[in-house]
Amino acid sequence: MELAGKWKKAMPYMAMIFLQFGFAGLFLISVASLRQGMSHYVLVVYRNAVAAVVMAPFALWFERKTRPKMTLSVFLKIMAMGLLEPVLDQNFFYMGAKNTSASFSSALTNILPAVTFVNAIILRMERISIKERRSQAKIVGTLITLAGALLMILFKGPIINFPWNNNSNHSISDNSDHNNGHWLMGIFMIVLSCFCWSAFFIVQSSTLRSYPAELSLTTLICAMGVAQSGAVALVMEHDKKAWLIGFDMRLFTAVYSGIMCSGVAYYVQGMVIKERGPVFVTAFSPFCMIIVTILGSLILSEVVTLGRVVGAIIIVVGLYALIWGKNKDHANQVDLDDNFEKQKSFELPFSTAGVNKSSNPGHI
Repeated sequence: MELAGKWKKAMPYMAMIFLQFGFAGLFLISVASLRQGMSHYVLVVYRNAVAAVVMAPFALWFERKTRPKMTLSVFLKIMAMGLLEPVLDQNFFYMGAKNTSASFSSALTNILPAVTFVNAIILRMERISIKERRSQAKIVGTLITLAGALLMILFKGPIINFPWNNNSNHSISDNSDHNNGHWLMGIFMIVLSCFCWSAFFIVQSSTLRSYPAELSLTTLICAMGVAQSGAVALVMEHDKKAWLIGFDMRLFTAVYSGIMCSGVAYYVQGMVIKERGPVFVTAFSPFCMIIVTILGSLILSEVVTLGRVVGAIIIVVGLYALIWGKNKDHANQVDLDDNFEKQKSFELPFSTAGVNKSSNPGHI
């Protein structure tokens, strides 16, 4: 029993760490495909189509008896999630990553927990009490995270040379990245994607309360994303050749991102959100950043500057101040639930009906 309890407690952490490896692969292969000319509008459509097709059989089979009834409210929320994540977030992110780099985009997306926390406060999904230490940690952590993001954007500093990179590669990549006029636009797009992603988590958290079927919800979000992103792609992408993909990096990117980063990710995130909340889910992105920074420099010869590293470290410090406060919230909630169960266990095991019967002279 004790081992099972420890395993259950560790599962949310293990699940989120697993997802970070999946997201790291997405950062790298998507940037490579986009730089080879793949349309991000088309990639979003194919990605969600793959996810919907893969997840649908699991949803139909495993949730055939437990799937709740669809209501208008749930359907509208699914439409909103299809717009926020597949259409807006993914397109904004791909545009930002293409105009910056895999390592920079993965580092900047670490502002997501802070954005989610602020949005959750606005929507009254997070409770704040200035006198409590855990609330202070969450507020300070959010401010530190935003400060680190600003440092990454405003300060570049000298280039950090890794053993596997030479100076010529750095200079080429530096010219193509830092001196590119689209760099600031890429930053703006990544920040917008974080706001959309944050809103998606919050709506997903709300939807799971009334529609607690993670597989079915994942399938419906992806299917809705296909319809909405397909409409956007038909309007924005006029070249018919952009829709053609063969057995190459483009196909691999669509399949990998669809299965791993849409299908599996939505399902796992939904399960963890039900237990620990949306802020907890977003607090593991530093693992992804570390993986992408190393592999991006190794595989894509991307520039890593001192400003990015210092800014990323500051973001991580703020991030874990925030998650410390969230863990205290969770521990406090568990204590409250335990106390409630103990109070229930001390109640006398009979009802007023039983009292009436026992007081009836006709009963012995």
